[in-house]
Amino acid sequence: MAAPSGRRNGGGGGASLWAALLLAAWALRPAEAVSEPTTVAFDVQPGGAVHSFSQNVGPGDKYTCVFTYASQGGTNERWQMSLGTSEDQQHFTCTIWRPHGKSYLYFTQFRAEVRGAEIEYGMAYSKAAFERESDVPLKNEEFEVTRTAVSHRPGAFKAELSKLVIVAKASHSEL
Repeated sequence: MAAPSGRRNGGGGGASLWAALLLAAWALRPAEAVSEPTTVAFDVQPGGAVHSFSQNVGPGDKYTCVFTYASQGGTNERWQMSLGTSEDQQHFTCTIWRPHGKSYLYFTQFRAEVRGAEIEYGMAYSKAAFERESDVPLKNEEFEVTRTAVSHRPGAFKAELSKLVIVAKASHSEL
């Protein structure tokens, strides 16, 4: 299934501008206007088995972000998941990343899924920004964005993953 239009950074399109504006507005907000992001550390484990990590956010934990993956090589890596909500509780962000930049694990699969919301922007990166280096996005053909998930494309994904970013809006059933 092809990625829905406007749901990923397509290289200068409206989605990337919208996401940049949303992130800038969020960064410049008054401290009390938006819930403080919740950041939780977790270990990404190699060995080829499928693992999941999830976190809830929002009033009554109405939103959930779930990271499911399988990876090979090396030892455990410390990753983080950060979640935050907008002032009106109708948008939330989920960022999953390796704080030290590039992961040295080989991912055989990945999926970041949201529950209670629909994705408005999703992006996957082979390398996360660290020190003076910038994020390096995966090629468009390596992943797909649906209404509720950002995931690898079997056969096209090159096994490098270091960061996922999702901006989602409350589902119509949640409004």
